[in-house]
Amino acid sequence: MITYYDDRSVQVTSTAVRVDGRSYPLAELTTVWHRRGDRSWRVLAGRGAIGAALAGPLVAAVLGIALAVWLQRSAPVTVAIVGVSVLVGLAVGPLADFLFEHLDRSYARGSREMEMWAEWRGRPVRLLHTRDAMRFGQVYRAVQRAMESLPSAPGRPGPGRTAPGRPAAGRPATGQNVIGSSGSRPSPRNRP
Repeated sequence: MITYYDDRSVQVTSTAVRVDGRSYPLAELTTVWHRRGDRSWRVLAGRGAIGAALAGPLVAAVLGIALAVWLQRSAPVTVAIVGVSVLVGLAVGPLADFLFEHLDRSYARGSREMEMWAEWRGRPVRLLHTRDAMRFGQVYRAVQRAMESLPSAPGRPGPGRTAPGRPAAGRPATGQNVIGSSGSRPSPRNRP
């Protein structure tokens, strides 16, 4: 048995997908697809706040230099104002590493809810629901690799098709990314 992914709540092996204590044998999964939810405005606002925190000291430094030139004071006063403005601008340096790290993590986590669905024993089942885009991608790729490793069995439907006599109810909607029984995806892909 090969383990493709393993964490506290999800395990993907060459024989089954286990999610929160429930096990779904790969041989019984005919199609796997995912859905993306709406963007989270809270996450986007947080990214904007990080951008403002990065730009704030630089804007303050430029405004301070412009103020020093506009006031047309004596040379020592102008130099002092410009010096303080430059120091304020340089203050963003140590802070920038911290803020860029948080911004990078925000993009890794994503701004949408992601769901992975599968057709199991003829009915749709939600396998995974998370906002963590990186984790979702790892689990989805693990399921794809596991399904690709399955030998193709007679009577198993091909990608994007149902078995003979089985209704297409509960199937993924048009435009969703799907992993078929062979692990292949329909063409053209629906990703930017």
